[in-house]
Amino acid sequence: MFAITPTPIHRFLQSQAWFSAMPVDEQQAIEARVFTLSATRGTTILPAQEATQGWYGVLRGLVKISGRPTAGRRSDFLGVAAGDWFGEGAVIKNELRRYEVVALRDTELLCLPSATFHALFASNIAFNQCLVRCMNLRLSQAMAMIEAGRTRTPEQRIALSLSRLFWSHTRQLDLTQDELASLAGMSRQTANRVLNVMQDQGLISLAMNRIKVLDDTGLTRLLV
Repeated sequence: MFAITPTPIHRFLQSQAWFSAMPVDEQQAIEARVFTLSATRGTTILPAQEATQGWYGVLRGLVKISGRPTAGRRSDFLGVAAGDWFGEGAVIKNELRRYEVVALRDTELLCLPSATFHALFASNIAFNQCLVRCMNLRLSQAMAMIEAGRTRTPEQRIALSLSRLFWSHTRQLDLTQDELASLAGMSRQTANRVLNVMQDQGLISLAMNRIKVLDDTGLTRLLV
């Protein structure tokens, strides 16, 4: 008899401590309720000012969270890679999404529906511990971005935008220099200059819109 190969959804959920600790029947019930959303690179997978459907995990791919474009300019706030969750604030407060989510690669999101989220939020300690860690990470990221915008040099802002604080699950990013400049809050020309210096220093490599981090320790030294 052949063994059943776990689906990507099953593997993703089993990697979550709050899920794997639950009884099997409860796991099966949750797995039956989740659903996926897909988008090709460069398209908006979740528009702004829409009601949230739930809590989103990046099953595969890479997305960026951006403010709504004004006067032809977009403010990019955060990148979220495969393995990470986002959107907990909107689903907890049951509010319209304040940002849009754009796929930077061909992407598939997993959605834990709002009703299931709130049921777990009301009853599951391990689930709440996971949420606290996620929200603490978002707070750390927000404070780092505020500090970077006020006191950091361009080199430090680029280093922060490439650091494990924002990209814990991937060290090769499919980002254009325009996208990275937007995330770091600077012009493309400045970002290009900094990236080329970092490449000369052996901290990163650049090729075909891909930025590969080679030396995390070196990036961290720039932030001290």
